[in-house]
Amino acid sequence: MRHLITMDRMNFLSLLLLCMTSVTHGNKANKHKPWIETEYQGIVMENDNTVLLNPPLFAVDKDAPLHYAGEICGFKVHSGGSGAGAAKFEAVVLDRSTGEGLVRSKEPLDCESQREHSFTIQAYDCGEGPDGANSKKSHKATVHVRVNDVNEFSPVFVERRYEASVPEGRLFDRIVRVEALDADCSPQYSQICFYDIITPDVPFAIDNDGNIKNTEPLDSKHQQVYTFWVTAFDCGKNRAQADAQVIVTVKPTCKPGWIGWSKRVEYIPGSGSIPLFPSLHLETCEETVWNIQATVELQTGHIGKGCDRDSYSDRSVRRLCGAVRGEVDLLPPPSPAANWTAALPTLPSSDSSLIFSFNGTAHVAVVPDSVAATVSGDHFTLQLWMRRGGANARAPTNPARGSHREEETIICSTVRNDDSFCHYSLSVHGCRLSLFYWPDVATARPVKFLWKLEQVCDSEWHHLSLSVQFPSVTLYVDGVTFDPALIHDNGAIPNPAPHQRLVIGACWEERPKDVVNNTVPEGRDTAGRFVGGYRGLLSGVTVRPGSVEPHSVVECLYACREGLDFGDLETLGSGMKVHVNPSQSTLVLEGDDIESFNRAVQQVTYRNSLRFATPGVRPLKLSTSLRCFNEENCLSLKQLEGYLVVLKPDAPQITLSGVGPHLARPAPEFEGPHGIPLFPELRITCSLSHAINTAAQDMEGGALMSDAVAHTLDGCEVQPLGEELNPEREELMVDVEALREKGLDIINTTAYIAITGAESISVYENVLRSIRYRLTKGSARFERRFRLSCSEMNGRYTSNELTLEVNFLHSLDSLYHPSHLLASEQQFLHPSHHSGELSGHALPNAHHSSVVPGAATIIIMVCVGFLVVMVILGVFRIRSIHRRVDGVRGGEKEGGGQWDDSALTIIVNPMESFESQLGVTTDIEEEEEDYEDGAESPGDISDDQQIIIRKEGRDSASCRY
Repeated sequence: MRHLITMDRMNFLSLLLLCMTSVTHGNKANKHKPWIETEYQGIVMENDNTVLLNPPLFAVDKDAPLHYAGEICGFKVHSGGSGAGAAKFEAVVLDRSTGEGLVRSKEPLDCESQREHSFTIQAYDCGEGPDGANSKKSHKATVHVRVNDVNEFSPVFVERRYEASVPEGRLFDRIVRVEALDADCSPQYSQICFYDIITPDVPFAIDNDGNIKNTEPLDSKHQQVYTFWVTAFDCGKNRAQADAQVIVTVKPTCKPGWIGWSKRVEYIPGSGSIPLFPSLHLETCEETVWNIQATVELQTGHIGKGCDRDSYSDRSVRRLCGAVRGEVDLLPPPSPAANWTAALPTLPSSDSSLIFSFNGTAHVAVVPDSVAATVSGDHFTLQLWMRRGGANARAPTNPARGSHREEETIICSTVRNDDSFCHYSLSVHGCRLSLFYWPDVATARPVKFLWKLEQVCDSEWHHLSLSVQFPSVTLYVDGVTFDPALIHDNGAIPNPAPHQRLVIGACWEERPKDVVNNTVPEGRDTAGRFVGGYRGLLSGVTVRPGSVEPHSVVECLYACREGLDFGDLETLGSGMKVHVNPSQSTLVLEGDDIESFNRAVQQVTYRNSLRFATPGVRPLKLSTSLRCFNEENCLSLKQLEGYLVVLKPDAPQITLSGVGPHLARPAPEFEGPHGIPLFPELRITCSLSHAINTAAQDMEGGALMSDAVAHTLDGCEVQPLGEELNPEREELMVDVEALREKGLDIINTTAYIAITGAESISVYENVLRSIRYRLTKGSARFERRFRLSCSEMNGRYTSNELTLEVNFLHSLDSLYHPSHLLASEQQFLHPSHHSGELSGHALPNAHHSSVVPGAATIIIMVCVGFLVVMVILGVFRIRSIHRRVDGVRGGEKEGGGQWDDSALTIIVNPMESFESQLGVTTDIEEEEEDYEDGAESPGDISDDQQIIIRKEGRDSASCRY
């Protein structure tokens, strides 16, 4: 029995040992790797982290159902192609026995930043025991995860405001297009499904693409501007964060042309440059043009010689421009010394230069031989102002064909050149200018220099400067150089007569019989006629022998101080061209872009550099030419006309000061060899009474108000008041040579002294301070008055008139000289020539004690006379008292107290103007009247006469001197 129990126990242990051995042997048999799909497609939402895979994630191991070896312990995520999968995703095991797994994101995913993710996944089993030893891994499967979008963003408009303009009266398919964007990543939520106009009752509609159109024709008169709001919705029905504003401007019916044209433009002198068309722009009404050309014309031909220039004479302008001196004026103002222009008709000019008119027949100026001899030689410069046809002439309609009349000669000269005679003539024919030059009329052949110029026949003023250095000839027309065409004329041209003659306005043709062997017999009067008469106007015709004028001087002589200009060439758009003619009266703009062209037009300016511009109206024209791709329907714009008004500038204040109203000196000083300076302390100032644009005048600082400024005077005049100067007794002395060195001219007559020429104020001050007044011995009077005045801009602005009274101081001894007594009598008989006022006299220290002022002598005589009168009145009063006492007493003789006044001289000067200065009171005058009846009176005394009464023992009569 016991043996059986023991056997049962042994069998059980053997079985248990066998089972344990079997189990241990099975775990060590982990022969297979887990298996998963090769590729998975996953989806994850932006607001979730669980990835839904297709197919689901399951790992299978063939070692199942063995414990550990047949179980799945986990999944491992590896980076994919993007390299970011392992960092953002993880995989977990849901069931080890079934191998089910789950892929999820470690952090929230953003579809907008990355919509697709790719990575690989690998499964591994539990190995051979709890420690996972000898675990096996599956192959790597690719996982593609797409992040599904969530509608988290709302639409946003590209612009907050949309503007458009449309012409009235039409329906448009699209006026303007609005656009909104959505930041969501999916098409479902990122697309804008529709737009909507949220402003009610507007005649506009919008489609799903954002195009806005009008639902009815618009009328600018009814409403010119429409403002409304639109919104947008995405396909997730999210509305835009902010609505957009739309502004539609209704334009009137489009008319092609210039818009913003101002017919009147005002210019204030001193403003520098001002834009002429600040708001002008061209409207083409959507017509496509490929070339635009605009021409701006400023007409200044009616002002002076073509434009606003320095208002000085041609001679003064030459000095201001630095021209070399020595020119000879061939058409000077008529005077006794230059009478060859006296018969020519003249026209008024804005400057002091005369304009001479020539009619082609009778109007000819023959320059004297003495003047013509000074301009001989083959090196000279001829300058002149010319206008063909006269004052009222108009340009010919077809100037190219010219005229059938003969050549018109401007100047024709034959002068002696050493031992021979040379000849030249300047002529015009149609639109051609020619210089006919004959170096030697006896041997050489002539040469003709020819120019074809539009300026010759346009009936406008032009400046010509012809520099001859034979065989070289240079022509400047309005400051621009023109090259000639040479013509060697070897035809049968008769030689000019070898006789010196210079003619303006024609050429002298002598009869052949008067010329023998190219010489004119002496003593024979040559007969001939004037041919080739000039028809037009001439001014400033000068010839200067010697070296020619530099180009800079020629440009300065012609330069206009006003004209058209362009503001800033650096801002000129691409493809734009600007051209301004030399006189700056025409400006041409050319371009192909309408916007650039409009900006360029607005920079066209008018400038006037004169401080005192010539006021008046300047006509203004704008002509436009368009070239379109469709030439048949290209726009045609009419010419615009307006005018520029230059306002009148404030006159400058020229002030003469520093000279008192009286100048008193002893008479002998005036009789010296150098006389007495009349204005030794003269001061001349000029001030402005209005503000000017200092930037335009190249000055620093702000506006100038009534401050002294640098000016140029062009004339001063000293004139004696009353009678003219008597050349035998008095004269005004001026250093003529010093004036000529300064380039000034002088006219010295008995009626006035006129000094002319453009110069600075300081020069005129020095010249006027040097003017002296001299008398011949014994011719001094009591006074002489002079008046001084100055001007600038050829008398356009004048100074105040400075009056100076010159008093001659005489000695007492000289007063008794018969000549002085006669002069005194003339002064008293003509009191209107003497003011009787002593205030303001400049009395110098007397050189001798005997020198007494003439006026002071009269005062002393009056004082002495009144003193004597007072003494006499006192004596008469004493006598009357004695008479009354004697009458009461009756004891004395009647003649015992008689006053013996036989040797008494009474000098009375009852001039009322001196009574107040002498302090004579009314009581004394009344006292005189009370005793006039008792005293012996010489009778009534006239205020205009001096009476000397001498009593010699009887009633004496009054004597007048």
